[in-house]
Amino acid sequence: MMQISVIPGDGIGPEVIAEALKVLRALDQRFALGASVTQVDLGAEAYLRDGAILPAAAIDTLAHSDAILLGALGDPRVTPGILERGIIVALRTRFRQPVNVRPCKTRPGIPSPLRDVGPTGCDFVIVRENTEGLYVGTGTSAHTGQQTAVAVHTSITTMTATETAVRYAFTLARQRRRHLTLCHKTNILLDAGQLWMQAIERISTQFPDVDVDYAHVDAMCLHLLQRPQRYDVIVTDNLFGDILSDLGAGIQGGLGTAASANLNLDGSAPSMFEPVHGSAPDIAGTGTANPAAAILSVAMMLENLGHADAAAACDAAVNNALQQVNTSGTAAFTRELGDAVVAEIG
Repeated sequence: MMQISVIPGDGIGPEVIAEALKVLRALDQRFALGASVTQVDLGAEAYLRDGAILPAAAIDTLAHSDAILLGALGDPRVTPGILERGIIVALRTRFRQPVNVRPCKTRPGIPSPLRDVGPTGCDFVIVRENTEGLYVGTGTSAHTGQQTAVAVHTSITTMTATETAVRYAFTLARQRRRHLTLCHKTNILLDAGQLWMQAIERISTQFPDVDVDYAHVDAMCLHLLQRPQRYDVIVTDNLFGDILSDLGAGIQGGLGTAASANLNLDGSAPSMFEPVHGSAPDIAGTGTANPAAAILSVAMMLENLGHADAAAACDAAVNNALQQVNTSGTAAFTRELGDAVVAEIG
């Protein structure tokens, strides 16, 4: 039995998750996955109703699952950051998910805005350290509201977390095209940059078959736009990875097909899978949200759980469905794409 905890969340989250679960049921029927789904009520509605962001009962349910599938979080009625930090960041920390993986891949039916990137012209993965950097939440401010106001945020980088991300990136590169790029800003962030370089140097000796290079993050933004085909696996820190991931999503044609994984690497807790897009409250309820990213998050989840055949079938079904369904945002697009993917799975 495979126990999946699902957090539909806010905005378009429940809509895209409904299609993802429809696809999961089709895959379960074809591949006998033994999937059991439990929905967990977290997000704006629960927070406004109960006053709790991440209650103990929800944590217990999530902790006893094999994987977590998240829709989207964020609501205009809640101050930005409360739900995101209180749920997503908190779960990454509590369930020891030190690595975030974001594939950036062009797909049929979703053209890249870059002229020279065709349907198969972009296929790289960003491996992002997921627990440190500026996102640790250590900071303070003084003289708020005055001309003398000061805000300080502390960025933390440890060798343990850095090596974990780097080792995973090397392992992934070995399974792909055997090319790893470290992205940082070592000429300015001297101490943190040196630590990342040391981690690369130490671990690279265990992967002599993987080519390694380096790019400053500002140069990387240019290189990705000029020739994304040159990259295979990119490893970087939390902040840079967050920014580059959205750039990658733009290159592949938008957030609608951008899936991600927050990985627990030792099996001590569940990993969490989610579309990169936000809750998009402006289109919630219109039926126009693209569920492909949520469905592809299911594919990433199944691959992580050892069901490679089902994951590959899901990925291929999405590619085929995207060529059949009008992706211009018609009133029934969300449901139509989900139905098309299910039909492709058979």
